[in-house]
Formats: sequence, C-alpha cells, structure tokens
Amino acid sequence: MKEGIYTREAALAMAVELELDLVEIFGKGETPVCKIIDFSKFIYEQKKKQKEIKMKSAKTVLKEIRFGPNTDDHDFDFKLKHAKKFLEDGAKIKAYVHFKGRTIVYKERGQILLLRFIKELEEYCKVDQLPKMEGKRMIVILNPIKK
Repeated sequence: MKEGIYTREAALAMAVELELDLVEIFGKGETPVCKIIDFSKFIYEQKKKQKEIKMKSAKTVLKEIRFGPNTDDHDFDFKLKHAKKFLEDGAKIKAYVHFKGRTIVYKERGQILLLRFIKELEEYCKVDQLPKMEGKRMIVILNPIKK
C-alpha cells in the first residue's frame, strides 16, 4: 500500500483488490485521511484495549457495617476490627445505626456510637460524610487513606 493522494474510486479499488476495507481516519481536513485495513480486526483490537483499560481501573468496594443504638463494647470492638481490615484493603465503609421501632428515640446514642467509631478509625480513614439521618438509619461514610 502506497501513501499518497488518491481519488475515492481509486482508493476503493485498491481496498477491493486487497480484500480489505477503506476506513476514514480523519475527515475534517481539506482532504480526508483514509486507511486500508481489516475493519473487523480493528474493531476487535479496540474492544480488547477497552477491556484491558477497564480491568486495570481500580474498583471501589463499599463495605457496610451495621450497628444498633444499644450495641455493647464487645460487638463494637469486633466490628471495629473488621472495619480496620476493610480500610487497609482499600474499601470504603458505610457504617450505620439502624433504629427499629421505638429505638428511634435514642438518636443521640446512635450519633455518639458513630462518632466514637470515627475517632477509633481516624488513623486509617478520612470522613466522607458525617453522621446524618436517612429514614430509620444514621449513616456515616469513610474513605481509606491512600498510603
């Protein structure tokens, strides 16, 4: 295949002769730039590159940790240990206190619990969102600190 300026018909004839496709690469200039290639192979390679890029991109994992407003110290420590491991692995954490029935009157307990949770994890993460109510849940979102 020779480089040069050809008429459309001549370029198409060359492509047919080689049993390949004439593909327009850049058409906004004074003369459009075309290339004679196997188009199905070109599309296959493009999809393959996109797949590789997608695989290499980091996937953010969101882990949820659920508390009740009356969570005792042992359960708190157990969930704290798991949260530390999740943050070290690079996962985001959505910690929440779920209020069932009449426990909704203990909102301040839930807030204290979540603030204590944040304080214990301050060296592992930064707070994305402070505790706030969403329906029957008080939610806080934590991001891992990149090392």
